[in-house]
Amino acid sequence: MSSVEKLIRVSKGSDLADLVIKNAKLVNVLSEEIYETDIAVIDGKVAGISKGYRGREEIDVNGAYVSPSFIDGHVHLESSMLMPSEFAKLVLASGTTTVIADPHEISNVMGLQGISFMREATKNLPLDVYMMLPSCVPATNLETSGVELNSYDLALLIDAPWVLGIAEMMNFQGVVNCDGNVLSKIRLGIDRQKRVDGHAPNLCGKDLDAYIASGVASDHECTTPEEAIEKLRLGMYLMVREATGARDLERLIPVLKTYNTRKCMFVTDDRHPKHLIKHISRMVKKAVRLGVDPIKAIQMASINTAEYFKLQNVGAIAPGYIADIAVFEDLKNFEPSMVFKNGKLVARDGKVTVDMGEFKPPALRGSVNIKYLYKEDLQIKIPEEKKNIKIINVIPKQLITKLSVEEAPAANGFAVSDTGRDILKIAVIERHRATGNIGLGFVRGFGLKSGAIASTVAHDSHNMIVIGTNDDDMYYAAVELVKSQGGKIIVENGKTLAHLPLPIAGLMSDRSFEEVMAEIAELEKASRVIGCQIPDPFMSMAFLSLSVIPEIKITDKGLIDVNKFEITDLFV
Repeated sequence: MSSVEKLIRVSKGSDLADLVIKNAKLVNVLSEEIYETDIAVIDGKVAGISKGYRGREEIDVNGAYVSPSFIDGHVHLESSMLMPSEFAKLVLASGTTTVIADPHEISNVMGLQGISFMREATKNLPLDVYMMLPSCVPATNLETSGVELNSYDLALLIDAPWVLGIAEMMNFQGVVNCDGNVLSKIRLGIDRQKRVDGHAPNLCGKDLDAYIASGVASDHECTTPEEAIEKLRLGMYLMVREATGARDLERLIPVLKTYNTRKCMFVTDDRHPKHLIKHISRMVKKAVRLGVDPIKAIQMASINTAEYFKLQNVGAIAPGYIADIAVFEDLKNFEPSMVFKNGKLVARDGKVTVDMGEFKPPALRGSVNIKYLYKEDLQIKIPEEKKNIKIINVIPKQLITKLSVEEAPAANGFAVSDTGRDILKIAVIERHRATGNIGLGFVRGFGLKSGAIASTVAHDSHNMIVIGTNDDDMYYAAVELVKSQGGKIIVENGKTLAHLPLPIAGLMSDRSFEEVMAEIAELEKASRVIGCQIPDPFMSMAFLSLSVIPEIKITDKGLIDVNKFEITDLFV
């Protein structure tokens, strides 16, 4: 008997289902209603949603709410610092059974080898991991990445069934100015009838029209209702983001309560492990708490995302759909008592119930390759007759930064950190090709009173980034990260206070999520010891080198005026 025949026979009640979920309050995202029914499953698909089905296994949920499980529409798995199997353990239990991953981070370090690594690490998980091919490796010519990927490179993978299109096109300037290399990547996705995601903070007016006309279909960078409304009016899909470092949902609630939400979806973008325990479920809960209709919130976490990415028979509970299902006691907390993937129970009461198997990662080359570093390389000589410097000002819970100009703190003719004014030296050290490039500047907002912090996670090219109160500790921190071939570290007075090694591309750990979370807790504790005022300094620091987010950033090539898309002088 063929699979279709089996499905039909179970659907009409002639044969037993593999599983029947009985007495469920079905959240029907197709008809936008809630009603009591039974749900029959055979061979991982929903056979029917009617009363009276019989199954080899029957689960009576006694009036609990049953909805499609959740989909994360845009996530960088590498940002969790976990291997994908460890990532899956955390998100499955909260109801996420599908993610659309952009391996942009590891691609900037390892290129196509990095994408292949992530595919091998995800293909046998009880979590569906689809990928979008990174469009901007590097994101701009204002930094040094480990590799460069052009449209010919991406063409090698675009036809793979696990590839859904071209990932966030961050180089919006290249799009609107008709850069041939940029447009060739967009055409690659369009010609295969696959999606092209966007990334266009603050883009508006005719430039936004041009960006969308090119074929870019979504954006996850909206931070104001006005920006979101303009993009929705022009036909864009709105990806509402709640990352560790950038949380936009609350600001966009007026849009979700007033406008059509069928072109809106939830994404997490970049999250640390502690924020994965409650994944998309927390966004649904927060949206409902702030006044969004529960059915619409669940649509944003399921069917909207599936339809945008052209995933067939995914994101709803209806005959022929994949049986990815979550069971909730109420529509307030959205903490699933059971999660099913392909009709199989994968999590119960917040705990994963399936074996992830053992994945032995293939060998990757060392990725922290720095030209021999001297402490003097971190010094900033003050030019004659120039006393003022440009300072990067961090905005809490946002990726956007602001520029200020102030008198440089000075000692013996060099610009130095001034903890009294919270002006700290920042260095971005090129770590891929041993070029010797070091971008130097100053940042405000971290509040360090002593020591230094450093990381090899620094978007987008992931060069080494160091912030400190003095050159000795900054130098020590950089050397220690070379020794561990990547990671995050906090030092004080020439001693290590906390250190999380990230040997996989300088981005990910090969340890369990419990061990990684313990190390992160030590880093957070150590950050408070040296006076840090930001709850998650490493996430904030990681985006200071992202040269496509306004207003002022820093890369290994120097200080970047993002509004003008050019390198700018530190001194005024």
